[in-house]
Amino acid sequence: MSSIKFVVFGTPRKLPKPAKLVGRVVVLDIAFAAEGTGARFSTVTEPFIQGLGERLAMWVDHHDHAFHSKFADDPRFVLTTKREHGACPELVTPALVERAGAIDTIVCHDDLDGLYSAAKWKLGGREPYEGADADARAVDTRVGALSKRGEWFDRALRGRPKDEKLRGLIVDYLATGMKDADTRALVDEAADEFALHEERAHELAKGYVVEGRAAYVDASGFTERVGAYDKTLALLLGQQKAKVSVVFDEQTVTLAAGFDSGLNLLEMLSIEGGMPTRVSVPRARLTEVREALRKVG
Repeated sequence: MSSIKFVVFGTPRKLPKPAKLVGRVVVLDIAFAAEGTGARFSTVTEPFIQGLGERLAMWVDHHDHAFHSKFADDPRFVLTTKREHGACPELVTPALVERAGAIDTIVCHDDLDGLYSAAKWKLGGREPYEGADADARAVDTRVGALSKRGEWFDRALRGRPKDEKLRGLIVDYLATGMKDADTRALVDEAADEFALHEERAHELAKGYVVEGRAAYVDASGFTERVGAYDKTLALLLGQQKAKVSVVFDEQTVTLAAGFDSGLNLLEMLSIEGGMPTRVSVPRARLTEVREALRKVG
């Protein structure tokens, strides 16, 4: 296994301060900031890249973004689209890890896809278990069946969506042969907690209203009244009612369609970067969203 010292978690909209990252850095499964989310490439992603400078050893990602072309001639950037690669771990190969050279810090997305990418990098490009790449793809695209192990990790992460300590333990657990009994017990506890988030998502989904090819549910105040719910599940339940599901609250409107739907919600809403079939925009754009979705065939 590699001698990587640190694994740090981030999102496209929230990246760590470059000055706080040790040594040479690899970034895994973190998309360039999408313009529609309030965070912008110019204010989040670009300053991070510039702040790392030559310490950025490699950036590996599979999310669509118009600015990928800016880095086409920089071999440190391995950037594809979601359609080309449904998940990031399949991009992390032994050859890629070797090409990057010695790494001190991994910065990865804080979801299952990102954690699996980090564990695979620590293992020199080897899957932490047979079928791990396929599990990551199934989780990130919501297409295909998960193994029991993949479902276990997925439910744990969704059961404790803000538990950074758990994420760190899972990466170490995956990268060290999955033998630690204490970590296994913690993952069990977190996976059990997802049942409550799942129940609440089903409760919220009872409120979906279908308008044409879209199903809408107003989640304003739901978390305060009922408790935290799993938004991904809520969106999937909406897609059982219509081609596009929309969950909105006081701050945000989130749209989702099936990975194989053929829809590009980014183009529909003139957003640069992100996942074509799942988009979040400010609540102020809800009327615009409704108008755009009326045109969906």
